[in-house]
Amino acid sequence: MRVKKLLALALAGVMAATMLTGCGKGDSGASQSAGGTAADGTVTINVTRACFNLPTVNTEQTKKVQDAINEYIKDKINVQINLTDIASGEYGDKVNLSLANNEINLLWTASWQGTVGTNDLVPKNAVKDITDLLPGTPLYTSMDEGQWDATKYNGRIYFIPVYKDNVEGYDIMARKDLVDKYGWDLSSVTKLADIEPFLADCKAEGLKYPYLTQKTAMFYRWYIDRFDFFTADASANFVAVDRQSDSVVDTVLTDEYKEFCTLMAKWAEAGYISEDDVTKVTTDTTTQSQDWGFSWWTDIPVNAEANSRYNQEVVMVPATQRWAHSTSALGSCYAITANSSDEQVKACIDFMGLLYTDSHLADLYTFGIEGEDFIYVADENGVNHVEQSADVQEGLGTNYNHSMWESASATIVTPLTSEPANKADLYKDFNGGANVSCAAGFRFDKAPVDAQFTACKNVFEEYGFVLENGGVASADVDSTIAAYQAALDEAGYQDVLAEFQKQYDAWKATK
Repeated sequence: MRVKKLLALALAGVMAATMLTGCGKGDSGASQSAGGTAADGTVTINVTRACFNLPTVNTEQTKKVQDAINEYIKDKINVQINLTDIASGEYGDKVNLSLANNEINLLWTASWQGTVGTNDLVPKNAVKDITDLLPGTPLYTSMDEGQWDATKYNGRIYFIPVYKDNVEGYDIMARKDLVDKYGWDLSSVTKLADIEPFLADCKAEGLKYPYLTQKTAMFYRWYIDRFDFFTADASANFVAVDRQSDSVVDTVLTDEYKEFCTLMAKWAEAGYISEDDVTKVTTDTTTQSQDWGFSWWTDIPVNAEANSRYNQEVVMVPATQRWAHSTSALGSCYAITANSSDEQVKACIDFMGLLYTDSHLADLYTFGIEGEDFIYVADENGVNHVEQSADVQEGLGTNYNHSMWESASATIVTPLTSEPANKADLYKDFNGGANVSCAAGFRFDKAPVDAQFTACKNVFEEYGFVLENGGVASADVDSTIAAYQAALDEAGYQDVLAEFQKQYDAWKATK
């Protein structure tokens, strides 16, 4: 009964999400009217971004930030912005509608973002090819050419990467107060299964989420050392490149997939995983609560950033190696919409160039109004750090609050008080020390099998997501995986697999 109930709930969620696509408005209260050029030559652009650090967007404060930005940049570039901030849980649906209505000029996106991710925008011709417009601009010279090369689709540049941790790896994350209370020896942890004894302590503690998946299908992340999931899409992790054989494989039928889904099932039966993750009741701010013990974290050069983001001290244990691959530089980026005029495109490039080179603007755009949302605190060497306001730290959701990784370059955003002064250098070293995937540079064009690919992603939401979040009894894992594969095949999966193999083989022949 449990698996049927959860599969039904997951399917209902898919249907609801489908119905929502194209619905809603931006949250910030900023004007969404089409940008234009004023008599003095100033160009107005509509900028839209996601908010991950607060459960709801404070529209008044976002408007104050917008006005402060415009006041600061008016004598520097001929650009003014209309800023829209959208809560992350609603971002895909609301941006989808705004794009359809030509209401955005510059938007934040990512390879993993649903509905309006990088792999969605290019095939739909929704974003501008800016390759020939970048050379010689402050934006282009704000980072090395390798960063730009890593973002290319078919040799062309459509995205402006945030210079951050542009390689990919994952950590197991634990609340430090619990580590101290129970004396957990995290040095003994080399793989996810090793935390199982600690999860028993979390359950005894009465925690609602001993292991919080953050409503995420984690096979894509925990098994990155074995597979290159080059779709960069957790809902399409049914196909990957096996790093050992350098060939395209059906991951659903691998021993690793069965191993992972069985572990999740057993943890759910033991009370370590809540149905809230399976039914997507948890939110992006659940990690700011005291309701969980262990979760996951994307490895970055300064993992202490999580302390500020989650309003509590956490500790990390490396769970994977770090990899540079086709989409690792697109984990956070911006795109200029195809509907933008030539003047608006130039204005977007000018604004991004200033954002990536001017620390005051970067801090304003990231942290909000000095004295309200944050203050500067000098360290013992006189170097400024950012301390966010008490309201933000306590998670009251009354201020403007973003993180560097989804805002501006790590080389220009002022470090938090929990971060070292040499943060910029650490990021440069971090990006240079990763493994290079055998599939780095390959991008799959799903156009020949678009209908089948979309149908398979829907099957994943019905079966794969539930399997990977502990929604299936351990005794039913084998039969559910078999049913999952059968449903994939019925949706056209073998066509998708063959097309992946065909394109990957052709790409390898050109290397």
